[in-house]
Formats: sequence, C-alpha cells, structure tokens
Amino acid sequence: MLDAPPSLLRLALVSEDPLARGALARALSDQGEGWTVVAAGTQVELEAARGAPPDVVLWDTGLRLTEGAAPDLGAPVLALVADEAAGELALGEGARGLLFRDVAPGMLVAALHAVARGLTVFEPGLSHVRAAPRNTAPSGLPGATGPDTLTPREREVLGLLAEGLSNKAIADRLAISDHTAKFHVNAVLAKLGVQRRTEAVVRAARLGLVTL
Repeated sequence: MLDAPPSLLRLALVSEDPLARGALARALSDQGEGWTVVAAGTQVELEAARGAPPDVVLWDTGLRLTEGAAPDLGAPVLALVADEAAGELALGEGARGLLFRDVAPGMLVAALHAVARGLTVFEPGLSHVRAAPRNTAPSGLPGATGPDTLTPREREVLGLLAEGLSNKAIADRLAISDHTAKFHVNAVLAKLGVQRRTEAVVRAARLGLVTL
C-alpha cells in the first residue's frame, strides 16, 4: 500500500468491479481533501498485498452478495449494499457500517470518517437491518444447511480439507486471506452438520463429494 501523510484519512477501496472502483474514486475526489485512497482493488488482491493498514475500508459488495467475509485489511469496514439482504450478510461478516450503493457522495465521506473513528453507521433505510445468522438447521443437524448448498468455492475448500491442508495452507493454495479461508472452512463444517474437519471429510466421502 502507498504511504500518505498522517493527517489524511487513509482509505482502502475494495470492489470486484473495476468500473465501480473507478466511479467511487471519482465521486470521492469531488468531495474535497482530507482523505486519500491508499489501495484499491479486489479483495483477494488487497489481502494478498497486505501492508500498513488503512484507517477505513470501503467495501462495494456489488449487485448481489451471497457469501464471503468482509475484507480483512486491519481496519473497520463500511459496506455498500444493493438491498437489505446483502446488508444482513455484510453485517454478519464484519461490516461496521451499511449504506446503499447509490448513496450521495457527501454522506459517504461523512460515514467513512465516522466508521474510521470506531462508530457504527447505518443509512436510515437500513437502520433496522440485523446481522443474518450464519447457519440455520432445516435438516435437524445443529447448524447444518445441507451439503447440496455448498458453493463452488466451498467445494474447493472441502477438497483441500480432504488433502489434509491447514487453514493457512488452504489460504495459500487459493490466494485468499487466512480469515477468508477460516470462514469457508466453518461454512463447510456447518453445511455438513459436523464440528471437526476430519468428520467433514468422512461425511463428504460418504456423500460422494470427495474421494479418499
């Protein structure tokens, strides 16, 4: 990450969409001085190129957020969401503030400063949103949502669990942060209705999800 004078608010801008990143950067640049973008890119890129932590992270969750932990860059996260459902997910994964993606630039800057100071910020239309529970138990197994709901990424992680890899090794293999790898491992355990990694591998083998 680039260095910036200590008087400036150091902002990391995270979005999977380069057009969205550019639009946000331009919108912020019209709001005057007092802040600087020290890093901008996808979540994987910024977590891999970890340097001095920013003061705040602006996380554009895109048009549809279905999974994934908030960016792990050592700073509080303000999430831009498309709807209430995405807000619940973002809040449950560590976001400290929620705004709609079409928020006015002035409100966005004020929210970034507030979150950087440790405050929690909600746009009025999202003030009632609460963090979505990570797991439900429709199958009767504690915390299980069922193996059929495994995402492609979680199936990758399951395969690496079957190889005996640690969370750190999984993170290195998939070029993600340790935090994100742990999130995916926990999701796999929950969906398979087990508590230990070895149990997950055994159950997955019985279901034909992995080959031992």
